[in-house]
Amino acid sequence: MHRVMIESEKSGTRGIRKQILRRSLLPNESGHAFVELALMLPLFSIIIIGAAEFARLTYALNEVSNAAHAGVQFGAQNHINAHNTNGMQQAATNDGQNVKALKATASNFCACSNGTTITCANAATACSARIIQYVQVNTSVSMDPLFHLPGLPTTYTLHGQAIMRAEQ
Repeated sequence: MHRVMIESEKSGTRGIRKQILRRSLLPNESGHAFVELALMLPLFSIIIIGAAEFARLTYALNEVSNAAHAGVQFGAQNHINAHNTNGMQQAATNDGQNVKALKATASNFCACSNGTTITCANAATACSARIIQYVQVNTSVSMDPLFHLPGLPTTYTLHGQAIMRAEQ
């Protein structure tokens, strides 16, 4: 029995020696995750900043486009509003209040249903067919990005345009 204990002690120390030897031969992996995080964190930060900037510009583009649509909807209600370019511009700027420095220009033009080229001023005499009146609103805004990255523009100009036929 005494001898059996000694052998088990020997095998126990041999197992410990093997584990110590194995640990010393294998590279120490403590801290690898921290190094990987330190290397990848700048890349992840750039991706997140880029996604936020893209979302901000997309939101502004939707606002500019919707403002143009609001302006033409005002002008297309009837012939009186179709000639009210100030009202169309005001409707567009009121709709685009979430975008700073929104610029809106409004216009109207006429066409003859038979294809004759006319202006709204001479429509009654130059068009023998039906006169079709259109309203158009163009909107634009210049936006500066929150983060200036090399290789990208320092200013983005966003445009919106809407054309609609006026009520007859």
